Formats: sequence, structure tokens, C-alpha cells
Amino acid sequence: MKSAFGAPRRDENDTGAFAAGACREVAVFRALQLGDLLCAVPALRALRRGFPHARITLVGLPWARRFAARFTRYIDDFVAFPGAPELPEQSADVAALPAFFTDMRARRFDLAVQMHGDGTHTNAIVGRFGARWNAGFTRPDRAPSDRRLFVGYPARMHDVRRNLRLVKAIGMPVDDESPEFPLSRGDFEELATLRSAQTLLDRPYVCLHPGARNPAKRWPAERFARLGDALHARGYDVVLTGCDAERPITHAVASAMRAPCVDTASPISVGGLAALLAGARLLVTNDTGVSHVAAGLRLPSVVVFFATDPAQWAPLDRTLHHAIYDPAGVDVDRVLGHALALLAAHAPGSGGNERRRRRSPR
Repeated sequence: MKSAFGAPRRDENDTGAFAAGACREVAVFRALQLGDLLCAVPALRALRRGFPHARITLVGLPWARRFAARFTRYIDDFVAFPGAPELPEQSADVAALPAFFTDMRARRFDLAVQMHGDGTHTNAIVGRFGARWNAGFTRPDRAPSDRRLFVGYPARMHDVRRNLRLVKAIGMPVDDESPEFPLSRGDFEELATLRSAQTLLDRPYVCLHPGARNPAKRWPAERFARLGDALHARGYDVVLTGCDAERPITHAVASAMRAPCVDTASPISVGGLAALLAGARLLVTNDTGVSHVAAGLRLPSVVVFFATDPAQWAPLDRTLHHAIYDPAGVDVDRVLGHALALLAAHAPGSGGNERRRRRSPR
């Protein structure tokens, strides 16, 4: 398919010399979902350290405006990307593309960073931003011949480290891989409106997140149910989490459980869900964005993998987060064993409990 974007623009007056100190306007293109953006936070933090006085603009899917508002330490502005026929993350509004690219060029970016895949389609998109310098990933067989800062796409590297490799090539310090998910007062105020969660505030509870955008990533509902029964038998309230669209999934788990549980699937935002997770003792989840929220909260978690590669997507702290992988299917006893080990190691007052219970900011 022919690209809707044409060839990247080249500035023949460009000296070809990248000068980090000259970058006052920086764009980062990453039009992806929650987990992908949370994996980019260490790279965004490194860009801020390297460009402390630059205006950093995130270009992403429309939902990510809320993400940018949460990470204002690293992001100064946000532009919604209308989509592209070549990219599957959203339906493309092709009619909006000319105005989008006109706006991008009017911003006169000094540096545009393509942080979205191997560049097969996205390098052409970012090239149309009209930045003085472009940087990003590229496939080995498509190394650019012009004066741009590109690195080969390390397909099997963990996504956090992959993004850090890119900003290191730009010249940024990359000594901090730690995840983040800052909470606000508004997150806890939203949680307070969720009636189903009010009985949990002073009781030990664990969260089970049985949903995932990709059905292939979902551990079967009946296995979540068996796990929930086993955890309830050991004294924990069981909370099912999910967005409004995941209500059928949490309902299936609740219906299969013998023990009582609290089903909180609702139109709650990611921030409100994070506030709920912040009071939990443990999360058990599929490989989805919520696992990276837990990593940012330092909430112990068990992440079930069978359709994706934990070497690329599991939280990096393998003491706090246990990734279980089996392409043939993960059994309940195995997940339960890991869950109980984490609950014991990070129980209140235990030597391994480094995470304080989070409450609303004062």
C-alpha cells in the first residue's frame, strides 16, 4: 500500500550536525495504548533531563491527552494524531491529515523523535513534521541515507530498554529504568464515587484484572474465578477490576466464583482504577496496561503471559512482579503459588514490604 504521507521532508539548509543545546521544540510520536506509553516514561524522563528547557510535545492517540496531563513533569503539550491507514491502533481520519501536518510544520520542531515501532510506516509520518532533525527506530534493511539520528529496531529487547536505547543514541543520560504512575487528589475523589469499592478501604484485598484489549491475552474467566476462591479462603477480599467494556468479563468471573467478590468494572478512568489498586495487597492480571500501572505504583503483581513475550513486556522488577509464561496455558495452582509468595514477602510489617499504602494526597 502506498503511504498516505509521501516522502519525509529534507531540509537542504540543515548543517547535518545535531546540537542538543539548540533544541527548544521537541516532538515525540508514540500513537499507542496505555501500557506502551507507560513503558516510554523512563525515556520521556531521560529526554526531559537532556532537554530541561525544551518544550516537549507528545503526539499520540486522542485518549493520551489524559496521559500527557498526568505526566506534566516530562510533557509540556499534546497533539492528537488522526490515525493512518497503515497503523491499526485507531480508524484513520484521512481527511484530517493535511491540517494535522500543517499544524506540525507550523510548530517548527527542532527535533522529532519517532518512538513508535520499527519505522516501516512511522518514519514517513514523523518526517512530515518538518523538524530540523529527525530521530527514531529503523529496520536494518531500511537505514536512512540522509542526515538523521536513527538506530536499528531491537525487536526482542524489553520495551523500556528499547526506548531508552533510542534516547541514548540522541545523547541523553539513560541510567533510570524505574516506572512511574503519579496519583492525584482527583483520582481518589473519583474512587470515592465508586460505591462498590467503599467497603474495601480498611480491609485487605487483592485485585484480579481478567480483561485485556486483545482477547488472545485473556486468561480464562473460570481460572480467575478459581484463583479468587482460593485467595478468599485465605482471608482476602477479592476485587474484580475493569473498564466499562470489560463488565461481561468480570461478570463471568463473579458468576463462576463460589466466594463473594466485589465487581468494580465501570466507566472509571485509569486514574480512578490506579487509586483502587494503590490500596490493594496484590494484583493478578493479564498482560495489559494495568500491569504497568501496578509497576508504577510498586504494587506486587502476578502477570499471566501465554500470547506475548514477557521478556519484552513484563515489569522489569522481577522481585515485586512475577511473570508467568506458558504458551500452552497457565494453571491456577501455579499462579496461586506466586500470589501467596508475593503476599507473604510484601505483607505489612514484613522485611520485604517497601511499598507504603497510598492514600489521597493532602
